[in-house]
Amino acid sequence: MIIGRKPEQKELLEAANSEYSKFVAVYGRRRVGKTFLIRETFNYSFTFQHTGLARGKMKDQLLSFRASLQTVSGKKYNQFKNWYEAFFALEEWLGSLPEGKKIVFFDELPWMDTPRSNFISGLEHFWNSWASARKDILLIACGSATSWIVNKLINNHGGLHNRLTNKILLHPFSLSECEQYSEANNLGLSRYQIVENYMIMGGIPFYWSLMKKELSMAQNIDTLFFSNEVEGLSHEYEQLYASLFSNPEPYMDIVSALAKKTKGLSRDEISKLAKVRTGGELSKLLNELEWCGFIRKYNSIGKQSKDSLYQLIDNFTFFYFQYIKGNKNNDSHFWTNNIGSPLHRAWSGLAFERVCLQHISQIKEALGISGVLSNVYSWRTEADEDKGIDKTQIDLLIDRNDGVINLCEMKFSAQEYAITEDEEMKLRRRRGNFIDVTQTKKAVHITLVAPYGLKQNSHSAIAQNEINLTSLFNK
Repeated sequence: MIIGRKPEQKELLEAANSEYSKFVAVYGRRRVGKTFLIRETFNYSFTFQHTGLARGKMKDQLLSFRASLQTVSGKKYNQFKNWYEAFFALEEWLGSLPEGKKIVFFDELPWMDTPRSNFISGLEHFWNSWASARKDILLIACGSATSWIVNKLINNHGGLHNRLTNKILLHPFSLSECEQYSEANNLGLSRYQIVENYMIMGGIPFYWSLMKKELSMAQNIDTLFFSNEVEGLSHEYEQLYASLFSNPEPYMDIVSALAKKTKGLSRDEISKLAKVRTGGELSKLLNELEWCGFIRKYNSIGKQSKDSLYQLIDNFTFFYFQYIKGNKNNDSHFWTNNIGSPLHRAWSGLAFERVCLQHISQIKEALGISGVLSNVYSWRTEADEDKGIDKTQIDLLIDRNDGVINLCEMKFSAQEYAITEDEEMKLRRRRGNFIDVTQTKKAVHITLVAPYGLKQNSHSAIAQNEINLTSLFNK
């Protein structure tokens, strides 16, 4: 059973039913469910399908392509010398078939583009000179290497420029979709546990599929990440980045630098820490990490784009740096034994902030401002003793066109969150610092986001809005 993905399925089926040939790219990070989506949508029935070989050389790729074509056509082919020959053979066989839509599915297409293979030229010729001139071809290109899909297909400046008819970026599941997945697989997780699991795994369906229903959530995390007997996900970090980027080291250096500064870094700071020269190369690396959903670029309210900061936003990567990297503890129950520890509390607060940032649309809906034009910012300022301003960091501001700014405080708590007298004063100072520095004329509403909402007491009135799990799980 496929969870969610209704808009993506609709787009694929409309392309298949079009009266013209269509060229569709489906892309997204490793394990997000691209292949599963395509196979389920077309009931595992394709006229021709082929999957590229991981780290295969050109000769191996062509051998594999020939084998796929021989299997489906029943014909024998001599070894193809190049991709032009391979695609010509495919054209010839497809052209011999009866009338009707012919669905061609290339999975892990980026792996087929080996150095000096002229694969892109062969693909261009196949589409431009043959497939696009017909009305019966649906060509689906799929791959985890998002940067390759974007650079070689979407932003192609050669023969494939503007040739894609559909671009489908497959996003991770939302909390609501993870809940549907949990229920469909009888995982027996409460919404609080789903949020905590999301803080670790994000909305990556494959990671969730590894959870066993007979184990508790804590037992599953111990098994997948800390067990010496189960491979699990303890080595997924290296495989993840290697699958997305042909030269993953500079990307991993940037991510490593961002992991050490949870609130974000400027371009110059990233350049210095990751040892990447600022300029075009750094822009390329940052853009590709952002396309893949690993980092976010954000502006402080009132600042220019050149002052943008970059923050590590990927849940799995953040968990890896907090718990896995450098962990020499051989405790196979490390997670269970550290619940409630200072490390766990520090991580959970920061991880919950990321979950909230990934569910901005749900927060806006809960505030009743889905239809109001608004921008999302973060904000920070250094201390200024002369002006009586403290050093302040606000991770989520929603600047609305109706004269209001929501200053969001995100708190991960296993019960109703109780604002103390000290915390009320801190919130007042944060709001005051923000108003004084930005000189905003808008009303600034303190908005609390917590799993079980706000405990009513003599200090709770400082928050004009509260948002709980029910809102975050909206579709």
